[in-house]
Amino acid sequence: MLHGQCVIMHGLIKVGKNSYLPADRERRILDRLSRDGQVNGTALAEEFSTSEDTIRRDLRELAARGLCQRVYGGAIVTSPASTPIAVRVGESNDRKEALGRTLATLLRPKQFVYIDAGSTNLAFARVLSHDLPLTVATHDPAIAACVMGKAAIKLLLIGGSVNREVGAALGGRAMREVAGMRPDLLVLGVCSIHTNEGIGAFDAEDAEMKRTLIQTAGSVAVAVLNEKLESVAAHKVSEIDSIADVVVEADAPAHTVLALSEKGLRLHKAAPLTHGEIAITLPIEGLASTNRQGRGDRRHLHISGQR
Repeated sequence: MLHGQCVIMHGLIKVGKNSYLPADRERRILDRLSRDGQVNGTALAEEFSTSEDTIRRDLRELAARGLCQRVYGGAIVTSPASTPIAVRVGESNDRKEALGRTLATLLRPKQFVYIDAGSTNLAFARVLSHDLPLTVATHDPAIAACVMGKAAIKLLLIGGSVNREVGAALGGRAMREVAGMRPDLLVLGVCSIHTNEGIGAFDAEDAEMKRTLIQTAGSVAVAVLNEKLESVAAHKVSEIDSIADVVVEADAPAHTVLALSEKGLRLHKAAPLTHGEIAITLPIEGLASTNRQGRGDRRHLHISGQR
């Protein structure tokens, strides 16, 4: 090959002896992110026979376009849950309802439950029993309106200026009100959850509200769509160990479920419910967990099945 020429190798453009064109490197990096959820800068530099500085520049460019999130040593997938609440409430409702029904099995009579904002949490509020006595607090008007029709539930609505993107009251007034509450259970809304990068949110005030709620709650539970797993959002809320219980979808990736279990979280697996379906809870043998109060627990996997 003559110097300065480019040749086609296996459908890829290669310039000179070792370097791929930037556009081709970026395409391959995005392919890796789509497949694996994360990439390592050192491994990419070796694969492309280029410097780690070059790979860092590629990753910065992709991150600037919102296609990934930079982390130490590489990059990971950005959560897709960045659209406004008005859009999200109409998406994947059957999947969210399945998560909500499994999440509802964690409730106990007379608990004080705080329901954070979010479309999955709205689906959870919809499936709450009319006969289960609870005290429910929320700063999400849509969730409050849903709970208000359930006679056995006492409702506490947090006030303040409503953020239209998040669909909930945020800011100083709302923060002051929740700071004085001590709920038994916080049903936290998450934009992203990653075993190493923790819980994330896309709005700074929303992230701050979530941090305050976590600090005041006795226990924290989340329900997560598959696309939020092993992803990150712009604002870190907390480390993964602030959560006690996680509800995942029936087809959640096995390696992700195992990684969350190894972090000490109790895992509950949901399935889309149809007429005549029942839900059972089975222990995951060989796994033990410790909740935030330090009590040892058998970890359980929630399975929904046909009668």
